[in-house]
Amino acid sequence: MKKETQIYGLRAIIEAINANEAIDKVFVQKGLKGDLYRELESVIRKNGINSSYVPVEKLNRLTKNNHQGAVANISPISFFTLDELLEKTEKKEVPALFLLLDQLSDVRNFGAIIRTAECTGVDGIIIQKKGAAPVTADTIKTSAGAAFKVPIAKVDHIKDAVYYLQSSGIQVIAATEKTNNTIYDVSLKEPTAIIMGSEDKGITPSIIKASDKAAKLPLLGEIGSLNVSVACAVFLYEAVRQRI
Repeated sequence: MKKETQIYGLRAIIEAINANEAIDKVFVQKGLKGDLYRELESVIRKNGINSSYVPVEKLNRLTKNNHQGAVANISPISFFTLDELLEKTEKKEVPALFLLLDQLSDVRNFGAIIRTAECTGVDGIIIQKKGAAPVTADTIKTSAGAAFKVPIAKVDHIKDAVYYLQSSGIQVIAATEKTNNTIYDVSLKEPTAIIMGSEDKGITPSIIKASDKAAKLPLLGEIGSLNVSVACAVFLYEAVRQRI
């Protein structure tokens, strides 16, 4: 178990990225110039690291140390590859159950989803390297420690993960209101990956199109949607219900 760590300084962050540290996000000061800055930009781009360009005031709030124009957060957990997640399910008697999160941004929603995933036997969670909510101390706390139990994989693109899962014999179900099918019309007994979208935009349309099936939750009140962590819990427990 690793503690959440913050590192600062252009050279230190470059070395951490090159050493394959599990970096969640790099904050870079707007307007920086110079060779070291360009080198940092290059390694961030090459390794697909999530990054933001921010005013110096933001960096000053992130750390009291001499940040030299850049601050990085190292994740408190280690991440897996998609292949490693699939390998873990090869010898299981129970059909695989995965969760893909498309651009989920709130760390507390992420933590709540991880907690539910652990309780429902999810074999792994797949997130995108860029744009996804980071695993922070708040994520760990909200997950009640489940973030240390459920394997999480980072991929370059969720759509590529969809295709890879499908080629591995796993059906992909998009949780979206843009369908006439409800979750109760879909079989979740076979190896399955469920996609949940971002809090504001839902699942990217091209990813819905790439999925095998789409399903929604019936809403009987006047409010048009559920919180994503609540909706995810309903989907996962429907999978549990069908499988038992």
